[in-house]
Formats: sequence, structure tokens, C-alpha cells
Amino acid sequence: MSMRQKAKVRGGAAVVVAAVLALVLAGCGGGDDQAKEPQKSATPQSQGSDASQPAPAQSKGSESVEVIATSQGPAGVILEINSAVRNQDGYLTVTGRIKNTGSSTFSQMATWRGDEKTASPASIAGATVVDTAGKKRYYVLRDTEGRCACTTGLTPIKAGESVPIFAQYPAPPTSTTEVAFGLPSFAAATVKISG
Repeated sequence: MSMRQKAKVRGGAAVVVAAVLALVLAGCGGGDDQAKEPQKSATPQSQGSDASQPAPAQSKGSESVEVIATSQGPAGVILEINSAVRNQDGYLTVTGRIKNTGSSTFSQMATWRGDEKTASPASIAGATVVDTAGKKRYYVLRDTEGRCACTTGLTPIKAGESVPIFAQYPAPPTSTTEVAFGLPSFAAATVKISG
């Protein structure tokens, strides 16, 4: 084998090694990029109350998160709405927290799923927003398999604990600046739309 052929083989091997390293590093890069963005597709995927859903606003050190509306529920449970954001793709995403301020574990969440029985169990699929000015009610978006674009996989909430929630809807017209957010067993809460 001549010197020139050896140089070509070594050069080709270096390229292969570099390509393999690039693939390995890309694989370790972090599959969280997709989880950090709210759903924007016309057919949102089911999302549980885990890290795959858009995280509602949370406290950052001593800085507290803005609460734009609250609603009292049964047995000392409180709903806090942190945001209602309209995006350019025509969706309205409502985020917040459900807090158990009572003295015992709260497990009466079946009504929160509305009429949903199978596709999105243990969810807030029954949550609606109402455009009172436009006289129109909006229901949580669904994917092609009927799963809601909302918090799913809810489990009983222990005393003193809170869980993040979100629900995504078709956005009302841009002339609508506030809506009433309703979750079964809670009083409706008026929230201002941003975005």
C-alpha cells in the first residue's frame, strides 16, 4: 500500500470517527426541547401532569408568581390561574395550580374530567372557557384519538400540596380580552387574556 493510499484510509477513518462522535453527542443532547414548548399542532397530544406538559408558572426563589384569578372548590381546594395566553397559531393556553388547603387528602376529582370516561381519565378535560361578550363556550382541544390537550394523570392531592394544571383551547377572537374559566366543582373565574 502506497503512502498516498494510507493517508486516504486514515483521513476517511477520521471522518467516520468524527461522524460517530457527533451522533453520540447529539443523542446525549437532551430530549427535553420538545417538552418545554406548549402544544401548537392542530391535533395536540395527550399530556399528563408530568414534565411533558407546559409547566405552569412557579415561584422562583423569593419572587412569587402572579395569580390572575382564584376560585374556591370543595373541601378546601383552591384553583389559582397564573396565565391565559393566546398564541399566533390560534390557541389559548390556560395554566395554573390546584392547591389543597384542607386538612385531609382530596380525591374527588372525577367531575373535573367532565363527560370524558376513557380517552383522558384523571384529567381536567371538563374545563371550559366562556367568551361572555361573544356568547360562546370553548372546550378543551383533543387529538385525533380523543385525548385532551390538558393535564391528565391526576392523583389524590395531599393536604398542603398543589399540582400544576393546564388546558388548551381554540382562541377566541382577538377582540375578546377576557374569558370565564370553569372547572367542574369550582366557581367560574374571570381571567384576562394576554398575547
